[in-house]
Amino acid sequence: MAMVQQSGLDNMKRTALRQTLEIQQLITMYYFEFDKNYVFNGEQHNFWEFLYVDKGEIEVLADGRKHLLKQGMIIFHKPNEFHEFYAAEGKAPNVIVITFDCSSASMDRFADKVIKLEDEERNLLAQMIKEGENAFIFPFRHPLERRGETVFGSEQLLRCYLEIFLIRLLRRSTLPDSEKSPLSTSAREKSKDDQTKRVLRYMEEKIGDPLNINGICSELLISKTQLKSLFKQNTGYSVMEYFTKLKIERAKRYIREDSFNVTEISQRLGFSSVHYFSKAFKNATGMSPSEYARSVKSRMTLESGG
Repeated sequence: MAMVQQSGLDNMKRTALRQTLEIQQLITMYYFEFDKNYVFNGEQHNFWEFLYVDKGEIEVLADGRKHLLKQGMIIFHKPNEFHEFYAAEGKAPNVIVITFDCSSASMDRFADKVIKLEDEERNLLAQMIKEGENAFIFPFRHPLERRGETVFGSEQLLRCYLEIFLIRLLRRSTLPDSEKSPLSTSAREKSKDDQTKRVLRYMEEKIGDPLNINGICSELLISKTQLKSLFKQNTGYSVMEYFTKLKIERAKRYIREDSFNVTEISQRLGFSSVHYFSKAFKNATGMSPSEYARSVKSRMTLESGG
């Protein structure tokens, strides 16, 4: 039998990749839906935290400094910084709070930072929450409880997304404007983004109307095939699935703000009956509207904001 010769390639020099930023441990991970009167009285701890406003507005006090955070904005709290927040102007906020250990020196550049996120950064946050749900029982609690059967690689992907998210923010804050890459790599991709946003704005404006695909296409001068393809690609939902999702999210906000009763919410959002609205709400959230209202009130006493 012929002997296989040892290749000299086996002894090739290896290059160890430098680690700019490393997350050692995840401590908490929350997606909160608070009511319009929510107040978090404050805390401090020896690990990093960031708080992102997904919807609504909040007032944040951090070591005596006051910040107004609107939708799409994030604030970082350095270790041992006292911080507190409350819902602003009676608007029921949705916030993401993630806390973690990171001893990398580059994290110091996040101290006292408030940043408006770009689309890609918001997408990374959404991926973190998705992988968090794949790895841990949702709604998230402390300590995080692993699912009995987790999706392969979910914890590692969560960590990777978090590290990519932080590195991207650091890179964006230090590069000269001339060196920053555009969000879309081609005019075609930007056009698709703009078309999707135009449809989303139209849906928001018509959220109380009985829309259908034909009506949207006719109003916005877009073909049905193009609309379906565009929407699935950019949102992960069909057109009407997303429209229903928007209605349910608006209903949840109305409930948390205590703006209208269930019948009024059903009418304002264009549901044919209270029964149909309650059924759609339960299908989307796992709770009836009244159960959801009770759960929000109970979270005000059971959960902290960090």
